[in-house]
Amino acid sequence: MDEKVKYWLDIAKYDIETAKVMLDANRYLYVGFMCHQSIEKILKAYYVKTLNETPPFTHNLMKLADDSKIIDKMSDEYQIFLAEINPLNIKARYPSYREKISNKLNKDECTELFNKTEEVIAWIKVELLK
Repeated sequence: MDEKVKYWLDIAKYDIETAKVMLDANRYLYVGFMCHQSIEKILKAYYVKTLNETPPFTHNLMKLADDSKIIDKMSDEYQIFLAEINPLNIKARYPSYREKISNKLNKDECTELFNKTEEVIAWIKVELLK
């Protein structure tokens, strides 16, 4: 496997593991943030693999999915999920949004978010092997 692809996959794995630790510790704001990060990294792995270019410096999951053309292969359900999780990266960083997000995220929401993230990551990994 290309070293650049492996680099992004290793970081994606680390980030999803961190999301699980945050879930177990009831740190819900960071579950959303790390789920976003893990999907971002695996999308960057896919970007490198398919376009043989350095991915753009963006946290926008929709842009990464669109630019790499994986969005064309995604189910509507996965596309909707990317759109829903996309703001969790930026909004988790700014105080004006943190409280709003923290109030919306609870154990059930974050468990579902984590599980869906793992599902999307697994699907993208299959696409990477094609």
